[in-house]
Amino acid sequence: MTITFFSNFLLHHQTPFCEAMIRRIGDGFRFVATEPVPNERLEMGYSNLESAPYAVNSYKDDASYQEAMRLGYESDVVIIGSAPDVFIEKRLAENKLTFRYSERFFKKFRWRFDPRAWRMRYKKDIRYRKKNLHMLCSSAYTAPDCRFIFSYPNKTYKWGYFPELEEVPYESLREQKSQDGRINIIWVSRFIKLKHPEEIIRLAKQLKKDRLDFNIEMLGIGALRDEYESIAAEEGLDKQISFTGPFAPAQVLKNMQKADIFLFTSDKNEGWGAVLNEAMSSACAVVACREIGSVPFLINHGENGLIYDKKGNNSLYNNVKVLIRDDKFRERLQKNAYDTIKNVWNAEAAAERLLHLIDCIQRGEDSPYTDGPCSRC
Repeated sequence: MTITFFSNFLLHHQTPFCEAMIRRIGDGFRFVATEPVPNERLEMGYSNLESAPYAVNSYKDDASYQEAMRLGYESDVVIIGSAPDVFIEKRLAENKLTFRYSERFFKKFRWRFDPRAWRMRYKKDIRYRKKNLHMLCSSAYTAPDCRFIFSYPNKTYKWGYFPELEEVPYESLREQKSQDGRINIIWVSRFIKLKHPEEIIRLAKQLKKDRLDFNIEMLGIGALRDEYESIAAEEGLDKQISFTGPFAPAQVLKNMQKADIFLFTSDKNEGWGAVLNEAMSSACAVVACREIGSVPFLINHGENGLIYDKKGNNSLYNNVKVLIRDDKFRERLQKNAYDTIKNVWNAEAAAERLLHLIDCIQRGEDSPYTDGPCSRC
């Protein structure tokens, strides 16, 4: 079998899945990158992976572009994300098995009529509703958007991002946490509006007022970092909040592994949010906003994490306070979060399930999975 994965560029969040596919179908798998990794990403510590043995860099030269065009047509299966449809136009016309993978379509207003947006959705999705084109949903909100525009009927499946997991036993992770006697909380993100760093400042003020013993590490860079570092100092939160980074992904993971609680405060403009996978695999007790694409897929509220609503009255604060005060509950969530990633939401499981799903579709059968990657949504 030959499977080709098209996307804009290759990042470390995608390499574990690619390598899992290589282990299963060998040279039958290729990843086509259609543009170089932006400098902004490289400055954040991301690696340039264009030399990966399975990578075809269509932007490099004409020979690479023509190879990408060939793969787009001749492969048994194509998965395409943020890449031009020119690579799959011919295969779609001939009804060859193809998967799109996408985050939500409508991040702002689903009900606002924008002729340009609807023309794009018709061209990419609606006109192929009866074709052999399926959707791998890299957000819990993709499938509802598909139904809203009457596309991909009964052809939407749970998907996501599957970052590399460090094989650390759970007990080793547990030993790294709360070593200083304080509850260590971590927030990992860019300091930009959609990530809502102001919620962390507000939370710290409330927790300090309750005389709880905690530390919050805000790890990241961004245009708003200096502003929020100044606000924290003005509010007298110097001993409760530390600002660190930027760090390479491996160091970010090490910091997560020492944290008791992970906070994810983005709004609906966040796509998937692979940092959640990483935090759960690091055995953090997670408190995450419901609007983030990965949250409804990965978190079962009260079992392996906590979900809060931005419109809820002090919802973030109330959930964090419970975790600080209840050691046993916090530790149960940590263990269950770790198990969720280790056993279900990881690259090896995703690759195995995708191959099984492909086989089922080719035989005219439905997905055999009831939850996790490749289950219907």
